[in-house]
Amino acid sequence: MTISELIQVSPKIAIVIIGIIVSFISMLATKYLSDQKRIKELKDKQKEHQKLAKEHKHDTKKVMEINKEMMKGTGELMKHSMKPALITFIPFIILFGFLRKEFSETILGGGWIWWYLIVVIISSTIFRKILKVN
Repeated sequence: MTISELIQVSPKIAIVIIGIIVSFISMLATKYLSDQKRIKELKDKQKEHQKLAKEHKHDTKKVMEINKEMMKGTGELMKHSMKPALITFIPFIILFGFLRKEFSETILGGGWIWWYLIVVIISSTIFRKILKVN
């Protein structure tokens, strides 16, 4: 049975399977194409800065300094997350074009994207914990 046949016969099962597979591939890309150790360091530093900002919430100057440091870390975090996103972007865009065409002819119609988003959010959370992705 081809993927197109599965989509026509059972679109809900097909979108769940596709969502889980895409989520897994995305998590693998994130885990192996980004520096997980550095990301953990940056996130831990962000937590420290947030704690400091709460402690000094009445000292506006101190909070502004802390926020400036946090912004540096946020920029670096974004840089680390962009590499896997850029590498998976084109294949996923091609996949979405295919899925839109295939699912438009099923009972899900245009609602397939909501099913997909729910599956991906749930499975990404699970895969992130299993694969220990930061």
